[in-house]
Amino acid sequence: MGCCIAELRNKDVVCKSNGVRLGNVDDVEIDVSSGRLLSIIIYGKSKMMGFFGRCDDIIIPWCDIDIIGSDTILVNFCCPAQQKSRGFQL
Repeated sequence: MGCCIAELRNKDVVCKSNGVRLGNVDDVEIDVSSGRLLSIIIYGKSKMMGFFGRCDDIIIPWCDIDIIGSDTILVNFCCPAQQKSRGFQL
């Protein structure tokens, strides 16, 4: 059973260790010489309605992807921002 890159954009990405939803796949990184998918990318969230830019993008290497299901992608990856305090930061 295969999966198109366009289908990845509709899937939620969830950290397997703590159940935190990281977001949806926004982009992918592909090695054009080999045609291999290297990583999936989740764009950073906007800060204060976009006035203060965005948080860092989350780049999840292919080796950290555990399961690609029909609606969800489970990953063995916890982004550093999820481990920090949720307080307002500039």
